[in-house]
Amino acid sequence: MKPKAITLRTRIYLSMLLLVLVSSVIIGIVTVFHFKSQNEEYHEKRLQRKERAVLAGIGYFLEQYSISDVPKDLAIVLGTKFNELANINKLNINIYDLKGRLLVSAESDSVAIFEPKKQLSPTILTSIDEKGKFIQRVKQNERNFLSSYSIIKDNLEKPLAIIHIPYLERKDVLKTELNSYLIRLGEIYLLLFIGASILAYILSNYITSSLKAVSEKLRTIKIEKKNEPLEWESNDEIGELVEEYNRMLKQLEESAEMLAKSERESAWREMARQVAHEIKNPLTPMKLSVQHLERSWKENDDQWEGKLTRFTKTIIEQIDSLSNIASEFSNFAQMPKAQNEKINIHEILNSAIDLYKETPDVAINFRTDISTEKFVYADKEQLLRVFNNLIKNAIQALPDNQSGKINVVLRAENSSIITEIADNGTGISHEQMEKIFTPNFTTKTGGMGLGLAISKNMVESAKGKIWFVTQKDEGTTFYVSLPEYME
Repeated sequence: MKPKAITLRTRIYLSMLLLVLVSSVIIGIVTVFHFKSQNEEYHEKRLQRKERAVLAGIGYFLEQYSISDVPKDLAIVLGTKFNELANINKLNINIYDLKGRLLVSAESDSVAIFEPKKQLSPTILTSIDEKGKFIQRVKQNERNFLSSYSIIKDNLEKPLAIIHIPYLERKDVLKTELNSYLIRLGEIYLLLFIGASILAYILSNYITSSLKAVSEKLRTIKIEKKNEPLEWESNDEIGELVEEYNRMLKQLEESAEMLAKSERESAWREMARQVAHEIKNPLTPMKLSVQHLERSWKENDDQWEGKLTRFTKTIIEQIDSLSNIASEFSNFAQMPKAQNEKINIHEILNSAIDLYKETPDVAINFRTDISTEKFVYADKEQLLRVFNNLIKNAIQALPDNQSGKINVVLRAENSSIITEIADNGTGISHEQMEKIFTPNFTTKTGGMGLGLAISKNMVESAKGKIWFVTQKDEGTTFYVSLPEYME
């Protein structure tokens, strides 16, 4: 058993909600990255400003002195002013010589302590030589620092030393601001999500209700009746679908009319051919009898009177056959429209059985497991004719060299009343099965064989079904199923 599929309305509704959720998550992720990028950019620019201020202060001091020995003289020039410079800018400042050896350090009392390296790595020195500046992020004592390395030059642009400024990046400020922003964004998206949920529900109902209306109409399309077109005010995609549906209905009606016309013409052509064939059958022996009688008359045959008697008998039989053919054809072509009404099927079936129960050498047995009266909605005369025809066919299908037995069963099954009429005749061959309900077919020795075709039409006009089961040399059972009439 296949699992129940998710309805289109649910898929549309969930898809729209998922779209809102995914967009919220994407915007949240972009926001976090944006905040981090902005924070890093802010700290880098702030470090650059402080670095320029420090270099300006150092440059001011250097203009007042001539430095011959950088390691010794630079420490003497800066002296206590170096610590003041660190405290004013609230920074830790480290000075290295051009070979990367630490010369002097100054620590601000208001910032975290940074332990400088005694010797800079070759990578840092190479980057400083190539670019004149180097910035890297380092982590020390569970704190994140942004370290900037620049070259200190004299008034002649001669490199004197390397200045290192470690800048503490405060992540707690970023985290606080980011959390505050995400909370506000989440509140806004919660309202948007509620609004989107309502809108998605309305839109999904609108779309699927429209499709459901089209689906209901498609389900009720019948080729044999006039189908009502759909009306749609909007000129949207569903409007195009409705327009296509209405166009298809028009084409269907035209095709149905052409098909019905073709079927009628084909049916009457076939019927004319069959009637001509049936009429020709008795005419042939009539013609031969007339010719034979004429020859006897001309030859003054002594047995002419006996031959005349036999001729008369033959002609009467063939005329009766022609009369039966005309009656059968008339019944089929002029079958009146069914006048359906509430009828007791038990009474109708008993009437048909009573008509044939005195047939010689045939035993008709009736059995039912229905204890209460059952009713169907059908034409009383037509239903009686159906049962008469089925019982008559069963009797005529019996072989002459054995006693016949016909079992009639009436039973209820679900909401239907089923009648079974079974004989112990010779059965129906496989080749004959496909033609059993077509006009002109018969298992009897004479007649047009229109009875079953008429019976089928009558049963179907009462919303019922007729079918059969057969076994060669054992017999055939015909079934008539009709809907039970409910008050």
